[in-house]
Amino acid sequence: MPQTRQAAPGQDPGALDPALAEALTRALAETGHDRGVSALRAMADTGLAHHHVWLARDGDDWVARLPKQSQMDLPPRENLAYQAACFARAAAGGHAPALHGVLPPSAALPRGGLLVEAVRGRPARLPKDLPAIAEALAALHTLPLPVPAARAPLLAPADPWRAMRDEVADQAEHLDDAGLSPEVLTTLHEELASLPARLGDDATAEPRLISFDAHPGNFLIRDDGRAVLVDLEKCRYGLSGFDLAHASLYTSTTWDPASHAVLALPALADFHRRWMARTGRHSVDTLLACRRAMWLWSLTWCAKWRARQSRARDAQARGEDWSAELSDAALIAHVRDRVDHYLSLPTLDHVRREFDALAHALHKDA
Repeated sequence: MPQTRQAAPGQDPGALDPALAEALTRALAETGHDRGVSALRAMADTGLAHHHVWLARDGDDWVARLPKQSQMDLPPRENLAYQAACFARAAAGGHAPALHGVLPPSAALPRGGLLVEAVRGRPARLPKDLPAIAEALAALHTLPLPVPAARAPLLAPADPWRAMRDEVADQAEHLDDAGLSPEVLTTLHEELASLPARLGDDATAEPRLISFDAHPGNFLIRDDGRAVLVDLEKCRYGLSGFDLAHASLYTSTTWDPASHAVLALPALADFHRRWMARTGRHSVDTLLACRRAMWLWSLTWCAKWRARQSRARDAQARGEDWSAELSDAALIAHVRDRVDHYLSLPTLDHVRREFDALAHALHKDA
């Protein structure tokens, strides 16, 4: 689900927490990355997995990404290695920040951090910026595919569709503990049962490097109109359709207040057509199956968060930790509001109707 986006210093919420400033300053000095740094500036706490700090430098500014937890449920060193690989590989497509350094876990920063290019831009405005987002995703999805042995440490399942179905099924185990109505539970189980066991054998079903967190709030739009995907914690070798879905589903476009929009069918269909034209991959059925799977991944994540977030923080946790103490109270309230909305019957019905309308529009093109 969504993470903290980068922002220019003019959007800073205030002074950096003194303890965090001291820890980061010490970590920068220990690794030799303090050269040229003139100031540390707070960035808004708008994501569940990282604190972000703007590093003003003599040259180009950087952003420090300091994990609160690992959404991949990895220990600190493995988590940093995974995220470093995400940034390094995605940057080759020209629509992601460059990686400048790694702050290893230490007494100062138990979970370490990454230092990445600071991107100056504005939040995405939908539907205006959908073409730019389609271009950014197409650039990512058309990067050369490494040989299997070179894909680690990123996830690279032999069967990406089956891996997605298994991941959704694992998260769905939290449905009964999420306090959902019988009608909502019935609807969700119907949708889960509708996922096909296999996809067709076509280019759209081949694995590519994907973000797996391409919701609009994770993009910034530069002055030249280029969309930059600034959060790359979850990259993997999977199906491109998962990213297209996460960029355009109702549960994604209405998550982040800065990019909030309810997309009309023409904009939604045009977004898919642009990506297909840019990549040359045209299997509508595969894209629609991925869209439904990504929606169910998001909904089961919501159920998982709802079941887990009320737990007290585990100071010994080394991987995943959804406890509310890790984030600002206003952020937790926002997430709770969105989770409750997405798991309501009217919202489920809205998305199901949208699926039917998009399928009709795209099949008519074929």
